[in-house]
Amino acid sequence: MQWLTGFNGSAGSAVVLAGDFEGKGAAIFVDGRYTLQVRDQVDGRLWDYEGVPENSPARWLGKNAPAKARIGFDPWLHTRAWVEAASCELAKNGGELVAVAANPVDAVWQDRPAPSSAPALVHDDTLAGQSSADKRAGVAQWLNDEECEATVIAALDSIAWLLNVRGSDVERTPVALSFVIVNQDATVDLFIAPEKVTPELAAHLGNAVRIASPDAFVPALQALAGKRVAVDRDRSVTAIFDVLDAAGAEVVTRTDPTVLPKAVKNAAEQAGHRAAQARDGAAVSRFLHWLSVEAPSGQVTELAAAEKLQGFREETGQLRDLSFDTISGAGPNGAIVHYRVSEETNRQLAPGSVYLVDSGGQYPDGTTDITRTVWIGSPDAVAAPSAEIKVRFTRVLKGHIALARQTFPAGTKGSQLDTLARQHLWAAGVDYAHGTGHGVGSFLSVHEGPQRISKATGGQAGTEQELLAGMILSNEPGYYKTGEYGIRIENLVLVEERDIPGSEGAWLGFETLTYAPIDKTLVDVDLLDAGEIAWWNAYHARVLDIVGPQLSGEALVWLERACAPIPVDSVVECA
Repeated sequence: MQWLTGFNGSAGSAVVLAGDFEGKGAAIFVDGRYTLQVRDQVDGRLWDYEGVPENSPARWLGKNAPAKARIGFDPWLHTRAWVEAASCELAKNGGELVAVAANPVDAVWQDRPAPSSAPALVHDDTLAGQSSADKRAGVAQWLNDEECEATVIAALDSIAWLLNVRGSDVERTPVALSFVIVNQDATVDLFIAPEKVTPELAAHLGNAVRIASPDAFVPALQALAGKRVAVDRDRSVTAIFDVLDAAGAEVVTRTDPTVLPKAVKNAAEQAGHRAAQARDGAAVSRFLHWLSVEAPSGQVTELAAAEKLQGFREETGQLRDLSFDTISGAGPNGAIVHYRVSEETNRQLAPGSVYLVDSGGQYPDGTTDITRTVWIGSPDAVAAPSAEIKVRFTRVLKGHIALARQTFPAGTKGSQLDTLARQHLWAAGVDYAHGTGHGVGSFLSVHEGPQRISKATGGQAGTEQELLAGMILSNEPGYYKTGEYGIRIENLVLVEERDIPGSEGAWLGFETLTYAPIDKTLVDVDLLDAGEIAWWNAYHARVLDIVGPQLSGEALVWLERACAPIPVDSVVECA
């Protein structure tokens, strides 16, 4: 996508038509996070900009492709669910999808980077909280319950979780490129490049995991002829279904059996997350202190700030990678939701402006994701945020607090909680074009399903998944004023059971996991009620308890000031 279009965001699709056509003949599809970014990076003279879910490649093709068009696609890059939906849409105009044997991008991309040859790594059972053998036994029991003889697992984070293996084949996500077939007897066939298999990995996997090269994957699928095989249509490419169908296997569509167990963190994973968050919170706090000293000079750039923040994380001695490219957005760049700073877009953090930094780290015991929005003051401390900025920031803060404090009955879905975070922005006639919360893995993907907090409904990924104790999500409402500034406040939270005196049924709530100061300079205290002030003061007292012992000198003095409580008697009660 990036090579073809120039767009380097984490999610998107592109369509290119051949021959004579009306209009541009090419379109790029991104969600609300990238509405501004795609226009900065992709040439509008060549591409139509299309938003999802309002539009889709199939719907665009139905309008722009000739009648009875044959549209090629790579069956190893698209899921069965996508193929089925796109085929139905194309059929309205007599069109059809055609699986191609060779990807045309591969044919013309002459300087494509070589695949990663990095070895796969053992993820210790003490961090995983459960052995791979026990996880495989759980999948085998599920196969017996489903009366299936095997299941194909293609999602890389699912494979990493199941085998207690990590890697570095995908940027910012510690997984190894591979496929897995799990059999009813709990044995596993792992298809992975031989150079990735170390003696330590082989010993860790044991005799119950048979290792083969990726070239053996298709023959292994063909060998399942006559067997009942479970495959996830949302997480497996359609080529897997095609091979199994052609071989005569009985293919049944089922959700990947590792998805929910992976999302519900066990006690060891929860403890690991808390340790990682405490370590990461200290690194972020050191950075925020550094920023308060250096940024008012006007000499700090977005790139320099991102590099400094990474340096503080590296000083922990535990950082394995960032969990995503740091979003370091000064002024108007902060309004680009998933902005990625480059040499071409790099701005200085100007005194008297808003700076948004969204970042995270990959540690062996947990994955972090935190956003802080700060005011860059001037050396003479004269510059202050405008009333509009403070009101917008405070409305975002009120939504963040409302979600963090909420208790809810077991069975509640993420879509049912989303309005809590937006209510104060909606009251002012503004909103944000991204979800409020995504799932987070344990030294795995920073965006992990199936749980999600979003206003999207109708079966969109994660919104209909009930929240379960042990799930980790982000809490990140925001506001973005195009061309001026962006605001987002993000902490990670753990779904936990709540004992409410006199309650009926099972109840849940959130434990906040992320600890670093929230900038008091941007808060309009008059807009906070007593309960919100109490949350603010309790949160910052906890920040001081967790992060304080890890800091010293001027950084500790700064943290104590940043975490000083707001007097409750200064609060004006308001609706």
